[in-house]
Amino acid sequence: MQMLLIRHALPVRIEDAAGPADPELSDVGRRQAERLAEWLAGEEIDAVWSSPLRRARETAASLAAALGHEVVIDEELAEFDREADFYIPVEELKAEGDPRWDQLVSGDWTAAEEARAFEEGVGRAMERVIAANPSRSVAVVCHGGVINAYLADVLGLAEPRFFMPTYTGISRVMAARSGERSIATINEAGHLRGL
Repeated sequence: MQMLLIRHALPVRIEDAAGPADPELSDVGRRQAERLAEWLAGEEIDAVWSSPLRRARETAASLAAALGHEVVIDEELAEFDREADFYIPVEELKAEGDPRWDQLVSGDWTAAEEARAFEEGVGRAMERVIAANPSRSVAVVCHGGVINAYLADVLGLAEPRFFMPTYTGISRVMAARSGERSIATINEAGHLRGL
């Protein structure tokens, strides 16, 4: 089976929320989600799964509507910082020299045991998608951290954050019934040309 791991589209920036920040898509993000849906509308995609977070659900909704599918929500596809009271795109954290960028890069954002629990949860979620969809093609709309954690595991990398996925970037994983997992592409973004 084939999984298309898709990072959600660009959300609005939220700082100092009263609870967990769960931003909606920005205007640019909505256009990215539309482009993604147009790009993939001609492919044989049998199901759409999503993180429960709003930015992922809204991205998945555009794709599911174009394909005529319902979205399946899986809690363990949520990002590692789902409880944070802010959402600032990592690209902005980096550009602004925000100390939280340094924490993210150095791995100090979460405790080691929390990071392990997150990575294990991502693995379980991906295996659920695979088990529920033998011989099918499934779009999984989630987050940069989720995609990094899973691809790093497939590649056998010690560092679970090895690249910065583009908003609505597509990475394809092939999953064999024998248990083998291989990466076909990482971070396809041709649908964003000119945006």
